[in-house]
Amino acid sequence: MNRYAADLRFGIRQLRLNPTFTLVSVLSLALGIGANTAIFELIDTVRLRALPVANPQELAYLDYAPHSTRGGWWSTRSAVFSWANWESIRKHQQAFSDVIAWSAKQFNLAAEGKARYAEGQLVSGNFFRVLGAQAMVGRVFGDGDDRLGCGSPGAVIGYSFWQSEFAGDPKVTSRDVRLDGRLFPVIGVTAPDFFGVEIGHKFEIAVPLCSDPVFWEPGKGHIPSRTAWWLSIIGRLKPGWTVERADAQIKAISPAVMRESLPEEYRANQAKHFLENKLIVTPGGTGVSQLRRDYQQPLWILLATTGMVLLIACANLANLLLARASVREREIAVRQAIGASRGRLVAQLLTESMLLALLGAALGAGLAALLSRGLVAFLTTEQNRMFVGLGIDWRVLGFAAATAVLTCVLFGLVPALRATGVAPAAVIRASGRGLTTGREKFSLRRILVVAQIAMSMVLLAGALLFVRSLQNLLAIDPGFRPEGIVQVSVDYRAAHFPKERMNQVRRDTLASLIRRTAPIAAAEVDMAPVGGGGWDQNAWEPGYGGPKLDVQFNHVGPGYFHTMGTTFVAGRDFNERDDLNSPQVAIVNEEFARKIFQGKNPVGRVFRREEFGNTPDAEFLVVGVVRNTKYYELREDFKPIGYFPEAQVREPGTGGNFVLRTNAPLGEFYRHAEAAVTAIHPQLSVEFTVLTTRIQQTLMRDRLMALLAGAFGLLAGTLAVLGLYGVIAYMVARRRNEIGVRVALGASQERVIGLVMREAVLLLAAGLAVGLALAAWSGEAAASLVYGMKPRDPATLAGAAGLLSLVALMASFVPARRAARVQPMDALREE
Repeated sequence: MNRYAADLRFGIRQLRLNPTFTLVSVLSLALGIGANTAIFELIDTVRLRALPVANPQELAYLDYAPHSTRGGWWSTRSAVFSWANWESIRKHQQAFSDVIAWSAKQFNLAAEGKARYAEGQLVSGNFFRVLGAQAMVGRVFGDGDDRLGCGSPGAVIGYSFWQSEFAGDPKVTSRDVRLDGRLFPVIGVTAPDFFGVEIGHKFEIAVPLCSDPVFWEPGKGHIPSRTAWWLSIIGRLKPGWTVERADAQIKAISPAVMRESLPEEYRANQAKHFLENKLIVTPGGTGVSQLRRDYQQPLWILLATTGMVLLIACANLANLLLARASVREREIAVRQAIGASRGRLVAQLLTESMLLALLGAALGAGLAALLSRGLVAFLTTEQNRMFVGLGIDWRVLGFAAATAVLTCVLFGLVPALRATGVAPAAVIRASGRGLTTGREKFSLRRILVVAQIAMSMVLLAGALLFVRSLQNLLAIDPGFRPEGIVQVSVDYRAAHFPKERMNQVRRDTLASLIRRTAPIAAAEVDMAPVGGGGWDQNAWEPGYGGPKLDVQFNHVGPGYFHTMGTTFVAGRDFNERDDLNSPQVAIVNEEFARKIFQGKNPVGRVFRREEFGNTPDAEFLVVGVVRNTKYYELREDFKPIGYFPEAQVREPGTGGNFVLRTNAPLGEFYRHAEAAVTAIHPQLSVEFTVLTTRIQQTLMRDRLMALLAGAFGLLAGTLAVLGLYGVIAYMVARRRNEIGVRVALGASQERVIGLVMREAVLLLAAGLAVGLALAAWSGEAAASLVYGMKPRDPATLAGAAGLLSLVALMASFVPARRAARVQPMDALREE
């Protein structure tokens, strides 16, 4: 024990005697370990960590098998099953002691005016019991709270919502909460650590599934519709059952579930495909998450990236330690000569390395906390509030500790072995000139530099790949001009307008908005572009023998295309005469004309849209053609789109969307628009969305990858260049006498510079050759994340190689220039 304490004191003393070396080493390790730990912490939270519920390993998630066929209405992020599916699964399943269902929903808390949303869920009555979640105030739901026709039986709220909205009132169970204009009595508050089963979303409010009808018009909503996909299901496995056995049992009952929940609206071909669907079971102990689906692959790529940065940092430190070892050769040789064993000296040198690793890990842990929280804040927006319960658990601690030990071994062991592997007599005879760094062409230090350059080449190529991909996305022409467009969404439910008046109410709302906000242009629309929502059905040209094609649709009002900046190619816009009393008309985009009408001018021609069940197929006369526009997202290819007049909607909904082009300050615009809406009815709620902001948010993942890959690539390149500079500078210092002799014998400055630069070019060329091969191979991992280029894009690889070469050669020129200025007498005097 005394020996270890002595080694520790000696190591601390050595590091204190070399503060610059210690600072550079600790910072390099802190950056590498901190970045690795931060990314791993996010992976642990999103992918590995079990839900904070009772026995999470017993939970299993139910889903439709890949490539299943369903048609209908997907209204939430949890849209997997219909109510009929839920009832049939509960009746037939035998694998689970119980199953729960939930549906995500945002509740508007505002009584009027600008909408204010909370994260909500509709849950089955057994939701909390099956998860083992208890109330810290009041109670949670029981089976008796979830009965059809229940109305507004109550709400269970989350701890954070209780604190923010009710100031932690202990008598909260005697108060109500307003949800979409309906009052629900609060019956309980969950524990602080409970967030449900969805990773990335906060638990704020839950109401029973049976209360869904109160948020809709009579007879509407999710429950009565067999084509409304709105539920997710998790089950708790019975004792002795495995996920594989449960999967087999659920697959076996799939035909019965499909028969009992077959939508009556489906036609024969749709019904045939639906009945062939299969259900599957997968592990559910880590919860479910769209966040996981979106960011799992990018996080693994980032972890590999930060791992390479750490390896480069370790290679740099190994080079520094090799340089220190050459300086300390005489000290080590003397200690060996007077009886110190090689193992004892290696242990002492490794103690110094471990101290550096531990200091780097300690500082890296703080950096990891800042970086992981910064990444979550970067991905969180007003429209997409991300809740990730970051925290240190045994996996994160183990990862950080293992990383610290591994880095110690990587950068400390080989220099320690080399420093103690030289015979003491040979060192002493060399009179301090050193034997550890011979002039062999492929010495350890050169190999380390080549490895650094190769890994830096991979990271720089990846950084350029993601940056150029983001540039390609930002340069896309979406077919409309998003600048200055604000979407105004109005919820009319609180006003209880008769259905037959809704078309006129929306026209009045648009007129009020135009009058109060004085926009450049304004129009009504069902779904603004790049908003995530969509509507597709089959369409075809009558008499054409080709297949029916899947087409996207939308309802828009007169002036919509002018407002959005989408130009007409042929025909006319909708007008006031296109109403319920006139023939059904449509405007189509260029892709629609190309695919449905085989590139012919579609104006004056008709197409048909396939309807459900016994409803006759609808026929529409094309009156105009507009440019192609993006529908769901910027990445997609242009889709065939058909537009119908808002005034020809026979079953208007209880909401309205309007797009206004304005150059007014947003705060002023919001005030006037809110006044315009409440002038129609004082209880109406309104929500605003800036189209450019929405588009930017759809590129959040691409921005994250470009930002982090660029930062890590820059860091890796800097470390590699410093490593190359160090090797060249060290070579110049070791060959100072030789260079002095060459100059004395008549060597010019240019020849000396060429001698030194030849060494740098050889190391650079070897590193680039290996790096280019690795970059081309590893680029395939990012193929699905880049846009507008191939992962082995030659321009990207050439750009990365050129940039790294330029900086590396500039750095190498500094010691080469210094070598050329060596005075022969000074060099020979040192000899």
